[in-house]
Amino acid sequence: MTNNVKEIFLGETPPAPAALAAKVRTLAPSMTRSMQRVAEAVAGDPAGCAALTVTGLAELTGTSEATVVRTARLLGYPGYRDLRLALAGLAAQQQSGRAPAVTADIAVDDPIADVVAKLAYDEQQTLADTAAALDTVQLGAAVGSLATARRIDIYGHGASSLVGQDLAQKLLRIGLIAHAHGDPHLAITNAVQLRAKDVAIAITHSGSTGDVIEPLRVAFEHGATTIAITGRPDGPVTQYADHVLTTSTARESELRPAAMSSRTSQLLVVDCLFIGVAQRTYETAAPALSASYEALAHRHTPRPGSQR
Repeated sequence: MTNNVKEIFLGETPPAPAALAAKVRTLAPSMTRSMQRVAEAVAGDPAGCAALTVTGLAELTGTSEATVVRTARLLGYPGYRDLRLALAGLAAQQQSGRAPAVTADIAVDDPIADVVAKLAYDEQQTLADTAAALDTVQLGAAVGSLATARRIDIYGHGASSLVGQDLAQKLLRIGLIAHAHGDPHLAITNAVQLRAKDVAIAITHSGSTGDVIEPLRVAFEHGATTIAITGRPDGPVTQYADHVLTTSTARESELRPAAMSSRTSQLLVVDCLFIGVAQRTYETAAPALSASYEALAHRHTPRPGSQR
């Protein structure tokens, strides 16, 4: 296990059984190979693993009892007994429902109807996993910071930059000062202007995008409140983040790159942030949103004599 992976110990609430698969997908890249084998086993066959003792699971995965226990703790359970209970609950949930009729594997010769069905299922699973794993305490703290911010800077690269632009325009429409920076040089030159009452948000699926981490570091060092939206809670970006919001992603394939599924989960987190801020600032947000609708209304109404 890497040094910067945060384990969850006794006293914290273990994740619900439904969140186990999402937790495995999120944390697996930061685990040792032996811990990955344990995590993949319990996520792939919860019913079978629930019937095993800690010794049995260690033998099944070719690891040690200590590795099994460490994996259980990293996944959020105080011990292996608690993980077994969660596995039994997850197996019961799976047995009570029907297995999905499609998978996320899209072939180059798939009919377009199958592509639609597979993508829809994959998107739904990504959203469900993100919702299950999202830390609402961290989310609430991030919302509180944004609601009272003097200025908000958002950093992203590639597909994450598009998500940042979406958040910025939403916040602008409820009267907040928000800017999305896709240019890394502009991001840094703006970050040096941030202070204690400002907020900086970094959006990076990998958690290691240098062009996103650097402005967040600058903002952090200048006293701004910092937020990271990332699929890797152990990634380098989190060392400069006051609040970390973890996203989940679907399995990557040749025809479905990580940017597609990461964008889906990032947009869910962005929408949660926006709605939370709008709730906190409703007295000013509602009139601002109404005014923006009114200002744009004429652009959506055909003028006399004009054609659609």
